[in-house]
Amino acid sequence: MLVDYLEERLEKAGVTLEEYQELCLRLLNYGVLCRDESQIEQQLYDRYVRVPELVDEYLGVVGIRLFHDKRFAYVRLYPPGSRVPGMEDAENGTFSTGLRSRLRQEEIALLLVLRLLYDKALREGQLDDGGYVTESLESIGIALRNHLGRTLPEKLTERKQVFERLRKLRLIQYRKDPDLDSGEMGLKIHPMIVTFVTEDALAALDEALPAELADEAEAADVS
Repeated sequence: MLVDYLEERLEKAGVTLEEYQELCLRLLNYGVLCRDESQIEQQLYDRYVRVPELVDEYLGVVGIRLFHDKRFAYVRLYPPGSRVPGMEDAENGTFSTGLRSRLRQEEIALLLVLRLLYDKALREGQLDDGGYVTESLESIGIALRNHLGRTLPEKLTERKQVFERLRKLRLIQYRKDPDLDSGEMGLKIHPMIVTFVTEDALAALDEALPAELADEAEAADVS
């Protein structure tokens, strides 16, 4: 009877049960839908917009919550116990699921710097019509050194691995065959970086910065 009830509600929205199942499985597998990522994600995102309550209700049964940014057209899943932008903080816990992004140090460092670069571009009004910020590898490398005293991985395979991880999270975009050896190569930072890397993370970064690196970072922001 539950399936019949579900199919009845789906039919009113013009979505089949198979399409609904495909949508939910895609969200569970990837954890995010970004409309401008590909034609497939555009179709799935548009499908979600037609039945958001049904998807939210289904995933909510197991404590999964969704954050839907209508302005930038993306949906991201948050596992039980995690903080969701715009919602009350969940209870503290150590719940761990496949939805949580287990990132390496190199990926975390890059994420923090990308958020800082995005905020800087936002203040300077350098966002494109879609809310993206474009930065070159050279500028990202300089920001890593100034803010964290780190560098991009020297080995090309490791560098590709780091950037591909963030691309799969839909936090950055770049062309199909990127030249990750070239400092002139540009990539686009997705506006969802603002909700993925929280203000608390940036505050912790400021507190952890050695004094000499903090001075260098401040000087870099001014220039």
